[in-house]
Amino acid sequence: MYQHFTMTTAIEHFRNLVSLSAADGKIEDSERVALSKIAYERGIPMERMNVMLSKANEYIYLIPQNMFDREKQLEEMISFAKVDGKFCDAELDLIATVAERLGFSKQELDQFIQASKG
Repeated sequence: MYQHFTMTTAIEHFRNLVSLSAADGKIEDSERVALSKIAYERGIPMERMNVMLSKANEYIYLIPQNMFDREKQLEEMISFAKVDGKFCDAELDLIATVAERLGFSKQELDQFIQASKG
């Protein structure tokens, strides 16, 4: 599923998910489990994941370089934000900020969110 990612891209995307998970001030157990699964799928060592989790509040969001990766990143962030069963305001704010930085309009973001409800 994630074979097309380079390790650098995978780590950047993962770091962005870690940033999202900490947006509401704490990383829930369900979010930790989801992050562990994603790290495993991407070949990111557990030690690296744990260091990233410990520095979650320090990370600056890294913008993917091409549109395919930008769309994938936004889709992953929306899916991940719903892992704990709800969108909190901080997560939604971060997703909206990220979407804007990625070059997506509010209308396009709304379309991604609607598509995620599938």
